[in-house]
Amino acid sequence: MLEEGESADKNEPADKQLEMLENVQFIYELALAQLELQVLGARFELTNGLRKFRLLGVEDEERLRRRLAYFKAVRGEQTDYFQIIQRNRTRSVNQYLTHWIYPYKGKFHLQMIRALLNILGLERGETVLDPFVGSGTTAVEAELLGINCVGIDVSPLCVLQTRVKTESVAVLPEIEEWRDEILKRTGVNLFNIENKSLDAMINSISNEKVRNFYKLAELVAISDSARRKKEFFSALRTNLDLMVSSVKDFVEVKESRNLELGKVCVVEGDARDLSLSVDSESIDGIVTSPPYSIALDYVANDAHALKALGSGSLGSGRRLGYSLSEIREKFMGLRGKGVARIKLYNEDLRRSLEEMFRVLKPGKFAAVVVGNATYLGKEVKTVEFTINSAEAVGFRLVRNIDKIIFGLYNVMQKEKILIFTKEGA
Repeated sequence: MLEEGESADKNEPADKQLEMLENVQFIYELALAQLELQVLGARFELTNGLRKFRLLGVEDEERLRRRLAYFKAVRGEQTDYFQIIQRNRTRSVNQYLTHWIYPYKGKFHLQMIRALLNILGLERGETVLDPFVGSGTTAVEAELLGINCVGIDVSPLCVLQTRVKTESVAVLPEIEEWRDEILKRTGVNLFNIENKSLDAMINSISNEKVRNFYKLAELVAISDSARRKKEFFSALRTNLDLMVSSVKDFVEVKESRNLELGKVCVVEGDARDLSLSVDSESIDGIVTSPPYSIALDYVANDAHALKALGSGSLGSGRRLGYSLSEIREKFMGLRGKGVARIKLYNEDLRRSLEEMFRVLKPGKFAAVVVGNATYLGKEVKTVEFTINSAEAVGFRLVRNIDKIIFGLYNVMQKEKILIFTKEGA
């Protein structure tokens, strides 16, 4: 924004402007766009049209073009992000590259995460933590920006999909080698007595990253069969084609934009105790959203996939052998009933905030996206509790941004983007 007393040439030509993407439509996105410009060293003025900014000066124009989330062009040249979002294989917007893989409720808005990584000042080679990694949005966007990411989740399904979305780019040739073999020998001829089961074939793949890719493809087909009543093997073939094409897009974007991808480490773990995975004061930034499990039963929503995953294998090939009831006991917000359920959720949230404070480096920032849920007909004041608890453990709130959400399938209609800092040097 303009500093006091600063002026701009109103007749400045178009090539001096910053042009926003057409899909930017909410006030909070405009606020985030201005914050990321400031952090990335740009001086600017918002024009009357609200979709273009007059660029007054910038410390590093190339860096601006490569990192911005909400802009189509800088001085007439397209941003990296505009190029990346062209690689969209679905009918939904903002589901480019591998982001779309597996239908997961409560997902982050992708542009918002890229913007928050910029706003928190995270640089290439630094490390961001998402202790509720969910569908892996933070991990994918950090990877694209060259930022390392540690992702933690209690759900083995979330761990699997995040690994596939971020790791498959490194094993594309092997994925392509297995694709034809799997489609040829599995489910094509139902009367072929020599046809191996899909699980057996997937489990025979020695490369863990390739094996995970095909396990997730199976789960996507199971989801389509359970939710959309699609024939399983038809869904498998369709989704495999899309998944392989999306990984190809990822590889092509990496090469064409000369991206040095960040390193991603995703593990199954508990946000309330990160001691086995994350050292104290080792993290450069946190971007996360606690689960809305009071409003959304994640285990019930993905029960079909979790059952299938539990009957197969993950990672090293070990049998998982867990039950849905055991998984529910590990999830925040799914334990207890009535008032006790809210109390347990709040206790878990406080403990997770304590862990975030412990692992974050002094002087760094944490962005927490959270909203108030409705439970038993009453509003649960999660936002207020989050702010109070975060400040009690030592954080200081520096930004509180309203995030209004529209859409038939959104669990929450209004959220807050809370940005905290851990003070000290």
